[in-house]
Amino acid sequence: MKRTAFVTGGGQGIGRGIVETLVAQGWRVLALDRDKDALRELASAYPAESLLTIGADVASERGIASAFDRLDKWQKRHGDAVGLDLLVNNAGIADPHCGPIEKLSLAKWRTWIDSHLTGAFLCTRAAVPRLRKRDGASIVNMASTRAFQSEPDTEAYAASKGALVAFTHALAISEGPAIRANVICPGWIETAQYKKAAERSEPKHRKIDNTQHPVGRIGTPDDIAQAVLYLADATFVTGQTFIVDGGMTRKMIYAE
Repeated sequence: MKRTAFVTGGGQGIGRGIVETLVAQGWRVLALDRDKDALRELASAYPAESLLTIGADVASERGIASAFDRLDKWQKRHGDAVGLDLLVNNAGIADPHCGPIEKLSLAKWRTWIDSHLTGAFLCTRAAVPRLRKRDGASIVNMASTRAFQSEPDTEAYAASKGALVAFTHALAISEGPAIRANVICPGWIETAQYKKAAERSEPKHRKIDNTQHPVGRIGTPDDIAQAVLYLADATFVTGQTFIVDGGMTRKMIYAE
């Protein structure tokens, strides 16, 4: 029986990189995203028994319930027992800038919180009974280095990502030992080549963009996907926060 993963925000960017890596490693993957065009493009590249794509908003309780029902039916159709080995809560508004706090509406604030935190809650709530059916199952939440450091006018994004870090260690305690939970905090990850074809572009970076990273380069979605693969198999690791940023947050920066 193949291992099965559920990846949110799987149509583009980091999520797409995770989906492609898992499929290449022999997993069955359900990729969920709001962008149906991106999902159609992704689905066309893989056989139906390896990848199921579903268009839905992670903040929709009904949409998430329907997606997990479709996951169960997909597994049965391909002869697998119902269950889940890995949940990757990756979806969320990518733009961190919400504007000055005094001008931030409650509705706009909730948009950020729902896309990152509420979506992770809804998916996790639905996934837990299925994860308990498999040995070594795990949850990987996608936060950000912005959970620990900020630019101006990013309160909603930072709050949602910081909350995911806390949500993760709470899950690890509540759901262990049956389910492990860890969180990845990406730094600067270039996703221009992982967008749908209509929006794809060749990234252009200055020399300093690369050299300000101690490893000498900007990150790629594959860097995050490799961390996900590690956590899927790291049976003695839970409740941990993994910063994957090329060392950038360890570098002291002084204004000149």
